[in-house]
Amino acid sequence: MALEIIESCVNCWACLPLCPNKAIYEAAPHFLIDADKCTECTGDFAEAQCVAICPIEGAILDELGVAMNPPGSLTGIPPERWAAAKAEIAAR
Repeated sequence: MALEIIESCVNCWACLPLCPNKAIYEAAPHFLIDADKCTECTGDFAEAQCVAICPIEGAILDELGVAMNPPGSLTGIPPERWAAAKAEIAAR
């Protein structure tokens, strides 16, 4: 069991100090998670700490490749509404 940080990570540094297993490390172009060290915080916390603090929707995936903070989960804006708003702004 291990989480994965993907390229949408903006290197905000929020997750790095929270990882109880020191599984997160800096790499170019974004942070990564050492799968051998990651326990998803099982036994330490009820929720993976990197997921709990991450401000970027979809930046952390579970072992099945599913976003832990899927689009809309942090902002409360449904992805369809966000896409329509971006299209409207781009059309101006």
